Order: sequence, then structure tokens, then C-alpha cells
Amino acid sequence: MAQTAREDPAGDRGHEDDDSDRESLTAFLDRARVFLAGAPEVGRRSETTGLARSEAGDGERVGDGDGGQRASRPPLVWGEGSDEVNLLPEHSPEEDERIVAAARRFKAAEYAAGFGWIDGPTEYGGAGLPVSYLDAYLDLRGQYDVPDLAVFGLGLGMISPTLLAHGSESAKRIYLPRLHAGEAIGCQLFSEPGAGSDLASLRTRAVRDGDEWVITGQKVWTTNGHLSDVGEVLCRTSPEAPKHRGITAFLVDMHAPGVEVRPLRQMTGGASFNEVFLTEVRVPDENRLGAVDDGWRVATTTLMNERSTASDLGGSLAAILDRLIMLARWSGRLADPVVRDRLSDTVMHVRLAGYATERAHLARTAGTPGPEHSVGKLVWTNNLRRISDLLTDILGPRLIADTGEWGTFAWTTLVLGVPGIRVSAGTDEIMKNILAERVLGLPREPSPARTTSAPGGNGKDGNV
Repeated sequence: MAQTAREDPAGDRGHEDDDSDRESLTAFLDRARVFLAGAPEVGRRSETTGLARSEAGDGERVGDGDGGQRASRPPLVWGEGSDEVNLLPEHSPEEDERIVAAARRFKAAEYAAGFGWIDGPTEYGGAGLPVSYLDAYLDLRGQYDVPDLAVFGLGLGMISPTLLAHGSESAKRIYLPRLHAGEAIGCQLFSEPGAGSDLASLRTRAVRDGDEWVITGQKVWTTNGHLSDVGEVLCRTSPEAPKHRGITAFLVDMHAPGVEVRPLRQMTGGASFNEVFLTEVRVPDENRLGAVDDGWRVATTTLMNERSTASDLGGSLAAILDRLIMLARWSGRLADPVVRDRLSDTVMHVRLAGYATERAHLARTAGTPGPEHSVGKLVWTNNLRRISDLLTDILGPRLIADTGEWGTFAWTTLVLGVPGIRVSAGTDEIMKNILAERVLGLPREPSPARTTSAPGGNGKDGNV
């Protein structure tokens, strides 16, 4: 069902063209306030509750130039509320069920009210409004305590823009409304046990059988695979072709016969990642993304949006930084000149990253993110390392021995999660190669294993 916030479907997505039929921004926000005031699972944000929930948002802004829902952060009171500090959500199965159910109810209501895909094309269920309307709505929504929408991040931030760019008409009309209405949760099926950084070495096979494809293989490090309804999968379709050119992308039903999802327990204690086994899974050809053997071009779209997501998450560090400052004060280390210097340096880098993210958003209102977003991803992981190193020095043994003191041992999850973040969405080393070769224009790094480059390839490995 298409949203009805705009009657004219001809306007270009993300543009501010004059349109006499377009609802004014003032009227749009008035209508949004009415919706949020009565929406399911929503309350007015309190000024005294803990950290703002899910600052990284549900990924909606990711696909269109920014990292997600903006949220005004209420003041943190040391010693009150939960002291958990997580980079990735880590919940029990019961918690997952409750959180996902609440998120689905809110997204369904949001979509039905015309706010589920504000800048999306009307022919695929969007409202067809400019990005400025989306920005204004997300700012307004940040004033309310909405459910945790992070589970939709991959589907809306990566799969939706990829499907819009490369999908068949049938797939767009089926899946885009479902993704934005919260009916379908998406995941990314790229990495394999033998194909991580060298993604183009993947071995999952797809063999054509009439109007269907039969997929067999294994994927790993699949975020939210256990919660997902649809996955974007890369498969080898021409084994004899150069490795970048023999790949095809598909959308696969995660509930189809032959799909098995197994959790991977991390050293943080959580299991938000999964390994996925595909055994003769049948996928209709209409679920193919892009041309046969042109999956690397499709992967480029997805990975650039993924790195845009990661670069935009820099804003989520602001809440963590608040806690770090309060930790230094509580521990008595704020008077240490070395700690003060390192803390000031961290604050400066986090704020600069936030300004850079906002600048990138203002500069791009439509289209696939470019390689410059590798800067943001690299800056984000470097800032996480700074925070992790500093809090480790401040806490000392209290970081590894749970004394029961509020705001001490709880940092362990963050510290243990940082190495994984530095690998996800492209390792730091790959980000540096992309920046050097595709942003700064430096010569490509020599590699004896280089193969014929495909669009978006960097000639060194399987990443883009």
C-alpha cells in the first residue's frame, strides 16, 4: 500500500522542487505530532530517563544519507538506571521476541500513517517527499520514547536501497513496502568461512533450474539472521569466470525450506551474529538483483550503504562519551592531567566525526554513498579504540572483576566488542586502501594475486 502524504509521484526523490500539491512542511509536522502522540508503544521522552534509546536508529536515514533517528539525549544521572554499554544489541530470545514485536507494531502504524518511508518513491510505497521532510520528522520523533527500531537497520539501510537500485519490478513492489512497514526484517548474507575480506572468493553456488535458482552454501557473521525474514545473498553462478565477474545477487526467503540459522556466541556473551546454511534453497528468478554474473556491482551498492551506516554511527558515541566523562569524575581521575588531556582529545575527535557526518548528509540527498564514507567508518572505529583504551586505564582491574559497583564492570561488553567492530563492514586496513586509491587517487597497492577488476573492486581483494 502506497503512503499518501504526497499525491504527485513524478517528483524526484530527495529534491525540493516546487509542487503545489505537496503538503506543506508545517502541516506535515502537525500531522506527525498527532500520530506520535497516539502511536502504539510511544511515550513522550522524559528529561530524567537514562540514555536515549537506540540513538543509531532504525537505519532509515542510512539509506538516504544519514545514520538514523535523531534523539535528544536526556541527562545521565550516575548510578541510576541500567549501566549497560553496548555497541550491538545483545538480548535473550525472550527479550528479542518482546523488542521485535513492539518494533513491528510501531513501524506498521508509522507506515500506515504515511511516515514509514517519507522520501521513498510512491510507486513502491513511499510518500515521495523531500529528504528535508524526513529530517524534520526524525528530529520530531527523537522527542518521543519510541521502541528500539535497530532490528530494521540492515533492511532499511542496506537492502532497501540495493533493491531499489537493482531489483525487478516485481521484487520492488513486494519487498519494499514490507521492509518499510516492518513486516519484513532483512539481513545480509555475504561473508563465508573462506571469504571475508576477500569476499570475491565466495563459494556459495546458485544453479539455474528453469525460472528458479537452486542455492547451496554457507554464510557466516550474519547479523540478526535469527530474526530476519529476507536476506540478500551473493552466490557464485559462473565458476569459470574471473572471481569478481561470476557472482550474482538474490533475495532469499529466510523461512524457505533448506535455510538453517545457527547462532554464534561472541566473547561479549551475546549471539547477535549467526552462521546460515543454505541447502538446495529455491529462489525465483524475479528475486535476482541485477544481471546474472553482475552481482559485484550489486554488492558495491550494499557495501557502500553499509559503510555509510557505520560512518553515521559516530553520533551514537556521544552518549558513551557522556558516561566516560562521568566515569573519570566519579573515579577521581579527572584531576589527572594525562587523563584530562586524553579525554579532551577523545571529545574533540568524536565531535569532529559528528560534524563530518552531518556535512556528508547535507552534501548527498540521493544515490549510492561513495568511497568517502570509508573515512567515516575508519574515524568511528578509531574513536571507539580511543574510548576503550582510556576507560581501560581509568578502571584498571575493576573492568575485569565484577565488584558490583555501578558503571564499572558493565564497560566490559564495549571493550570486548571493539575488535569486532574494526573488522565489520570492511577492516581498517581495507578502509585505508579504499581511501588511498579511490579518494586520494594514489597508485593501487601491488598484488601478485590481482585479478581482473570489476566495477567497484579495488584490485587487491574482494572488498569494494
